[in-house]
This record gives sequence, structure tokens and C-alpha cells, in this order.
Amino acid sequence: MEIIPAIDLRRGRCVRLYQGDYSQETVFSGDPVGVAQHWQSLGAKRLHIVDLDGAAKGELCHAALVEEMVSTTEIPLQLGGGLRRLEIVEQVLQFGVCRAILGTAAIEDVALIEEACNRFGEKVIVSIDAKGGYVATRGWRERTDVTAVELVERMADLGVKRFVYTDIARDGTLTEPNFDAISDLVGKTTLPIIAAGGISSVEHIKKLSQLGVEGAIVGRALYAGDLDLGEALRCIQP
Repeated sequence: MEIIPAIDLRRGRCVRLYQGDYSQETVFSGDPVGVAQHWQSLGAKRLHIVDLDGAAKGELCHAALVEEMVSTTEIPLQLGGGLRRLEIVEQVLQFGVCRAILGTAAIEDVALIEEACNRFGEKVIVSIDAKGGYVATRGWRERTDVTAVELVERMADLGVKRFVYTDIARDGTLTEPNFDAISDLVGKTTLPIIAAGGISSVEHIKKLSQLGVEGAIVGRALYAGDLDLGEALRCIQP
């Protein structure tokens, strides 16, 4: 299992939100590139980047910053937030992002998902962002009537090979992941699931590993010091 530090970008800074609420923001650094290099130096094998402004506006807002992060680190980066046109997906992949994460498009533009999968294969990930079991879109601010399991099934039929699952109610809370929902999702598909939201201890990491997720995205717990990246990485070593 991979442990993937998260870097959320807003107004050019590295921030964390509480339960996806843009009004409850904590700024952790004004140097996201330095943060990326820091996590790499501590042993991270992959980084999870989210353009929060892009997610809210529906367009990529931090292209130059992400490109700089790619060029100054040696580990793969996956990027989500505002990737709602095929040419933007192609753009970020061309400047070195290893995986493009699509969320809102999975609900609003299935043709984009299908075409992106046809052209870019496993470089496309769909983000399943759920609250109370139902998917939310547009920077987590609009709830749909589609369940997480339903969306995974729909996207798998279109050729999606990997998912990020985030429980919005747990995100940024330092409580614990929604283990029941994650277990249910893992049990309903053979495709890889990367879990996010509420991960704040080595015990959480170990339990997620036992559930069979491919990766765990960790944000606030790393920045607040509740979870040590080196210790977390050691706990999953065989």
C-alpha cells in the first residue's frame, strides 16, 4: 500500500480545508514546491495534488505551479481539481503529471470520461467524493443522488481503472476514516481504491491496508504533526 501526502492548492498556497468547506481553511505553507520537496525527502513515493480553486471554478488555476512541482521533484504526482475538458487533461499529462483525477466530470460529462480513458488509459483516475454515501461535485459543494458504489460501477463500464474515495465528512477532521464505507466499496469492485479522509494515525494506516486499499492519501495529520510520514511508511513495509 502507498502512503500519499496531499498538497491542496488555493491562491498559490498549501492549505487544508475542514470537511471541504472553503470558509474553514488553514494555511500551512506559502511554498507548495518546497512542501513537495519536503515530502519527497522524507520518503514519499507519490504526491496527491488538488487545485482547490480549479475545483470550485471548473478550470485549472495552478498550471504553472504544478508544472514547477513536477520539474523539481523526482516522484510521480497525481492531480485533480478543475480537469473538466479533454485538452486540459492532455495538457497536465504532457507537462509530467502521472495521473489526472476527474471528479465532477464523472457525473456531468461521461463522454469526457470515456474519451479520456480511451486516450490515456490508466493515467485517468475518477475521484469518488461522498457525504452520507452520496457523491458531491463542484468542489464538494453540490450533492447528487448518486451513491459512491453506483458511480464506481458506472465508471468501470466506461473503462476507468482506478478510484480515489474520499469521505467528505471525515476530511480534515483528524477523526478516522469511514472504514465501513471503504470496506463496502472495496468489496464491490476488483479495481484499485485509494482512500482519503480522516486518516490520522498509524493504526488507521494498518487497518486500511488490511481492508485492501491500494493507497492512503494523508493531509492534515501530516501537517499538524499527528502522523509522522517516516513512521507511517515503516509500518507498511513487509
